[in-house]
Amino acid sequence: MRSYLFVPGDAPRKLEKGLTSGADALLLDLEDSVAPDNKPKAREIVRDYLNAHIGKSDRPRLFVRVNALDTGVTDADLDAVIAAKPDGILFPKSRNGGDVVHLDAKITAREALYDIDEGATRILVLVTESAQALFGLHKYRGSSKRLDGMTWGAEDLSADLGAETNRNEKGDYTDPYRLARAQCLIAAVAAEVAPIDSIYPNFRDAEGLRRETLEGRRDGFTGKMAIHPDQVPVINEIYTPGAEEIGKARRLIDAFKAAGNAGVISLDGQMYDQPHLKRAQRLLARVAK
Repeated sequence: MRSYLFVPGDAPRKLEKGLTSGADALLLDLEDSVAPDNKPKAREIVRDYLNAHIGKSDRPRLFVRVNALDTGVTDADLDAVIAAKPDGILFPKSRNGGDVVHLDAKITAREALYDIDEGATRILVLVTESAQALFGLHKYRGSSKRLDGMTWGAEDLSADLGAETNRNEKGDYTDPYRLARAQCLIAAVAAEVAPIDSIYPNFRDAEGLRRETLEGRRDGFTGKMAIHPDQVPVINEIYTPGAEEIGKARRLIDAFKAAGNAGVISLDGQMYDQPHLKRAQRLLARVAK
């Protein structure tokens, strides 16, 4: 998946608009974008929305961002939505892999209760929203067979750090957030799940979004979250491999096959080794999904 669009769970019109946004996944939000007094109603709206659309074949994937474990309302969120069979849960403010184990157990119990195949509900996890969380990133590998992706957030982290801002005068992340971003990328690859880049908050700055999305793809992210439908086409364009890139990857893989067990091959006057082969295989795996 390339694009993940946040949609407030208490906004029916925005939820309906999300279906035609072109996003690969919608993140139906019960957390930050919903005021505390509105959360019960948001749960009902999201549950009804899932029931209306989850059976359609031409829809984006539908994930629900629940509230964090320490809020005391995670169970109420899961009780409301798991029976409606979302594709997955976006899990915020996770501190380490142990929190994912805890969430997995909660989901497993509800899948059994509602006669849903065990493991059908996938997990995406937000892993850098507190200073403490940065020290637990090595514990996500093997934490859950449900885990499909890891992403990061700068807004909650900046609040936890007491920072005045998380970007400099050029609009680029300052060092603490560049560190968090890099750690998320590395931890996701180590856990063998999709590394997903964070939002670009200024949805009116198309050029800034394009620059940051290109940087994310350059560094190894495979998708990006969005907060506005207008951001989706840019993200999809950049994270969609071009025909020339796909063709080169296929030629490289074919050349390695033809060479047998060679560690290094020559193609078009350049030398390629195993890391190049692995990169080509990953690119084609993304295209196939």
